[in-house]
Amino acid sequence: MKRSVSLLTCVIAGVAVLGAAPATAATPPLPDAATRDVTVVSYNIHHAQGADGALDLERIAQVLEKSGADVIGLQEVDRHFGARSDYVDQAAWLADRLGMSYCYSANLDLDPETGRTERRQYGTAILSSYPMGDCENTLLPNQPGGEQRGLAQADVRVRGVELRVYNTHLTHQSQQGRLDQAAVFNEKARAAGMPTVLVGDLNAEPGTPEYDAFTQVLADAWPVVGDGPGYTFDSDNPIGRIDYALTSADVTPIAAEVVATIASDHMPLVTEVILPHPSSNGAGHR
Repeated sequence: MKRSVSLLTCVIAGVAVLGAAPATAATPPLPDAATRDVTVVSYNIHHAQGADGALDLERIAQVLEKSGADVIGLQEVDRHFGARSDYVDQAAWLADRLGMSYCYSANLDLDPETGRTERRQYGTAILSSYPMGDCENTLLPNQPGGEQRGLAQADVRVRGVELRVYNTHLTHQSQQGRLDQAAVFNEKARAAGMPTVLVGDLNAEPGTPEYDAFTQVLADAWPVVGDGPGYTFDSDNPIGRIDYALTSADVTPIAAEVVATIASDHMPLVTEVILPHPSSNGAGHR
């Protein structure tokens, strides 16, 4: 299966890394010194157009800000794409607004419109309040007439522990297409060899063959810590759970919620996880 790497923008901001306090027999370590809690958000932002038809990137930013997110996977993100999003570089704008680093992955890369110089791009983005690097984007298998999709990845360093973050948006046009695309990220997840989280709009509900495929390697966090059906789509009449956070065995989900908002046609999924301590099984070393 041929794979290619698409155009990708990576901006790294320096973030201080806090060291864990040493444990002693007389004084056990404080909980926040021993654990590495990370709040991860998956959000299909629909180029910041809400269910009410309003284009409002600031409204998206406020939703993300209130979520307390440390790491964010965004789908349907425009970069100078067109009038529908005022030609804004949405990933850069949101990262600046939230004070985070970002990696942008262009799955569509089109020539500029007449009279403009910027390439028209559309894809996904990963934002992080922690140091982030090794940004990549792998174009996923596509079918004739299908929209190109990708698997974005970045490594986030959380107080001595490296977390591999994947972000994707699978096709809505074909069940077989989703199965083929899931096989690619399963292969990558198996080879990661480090704590891993995958977030994204997977366009398939629990109980489908695709769901069974994309939970072969990583586990769905919602059944473990979520409450209720977990519907994320659509935002003004929630009827389906198609947005996910999947975790490797060494990442422990402790909470999950769907935030009610019409800022997009999807609602964001917020998942809190605990990463392994860097002293356990060599976590944090590559």
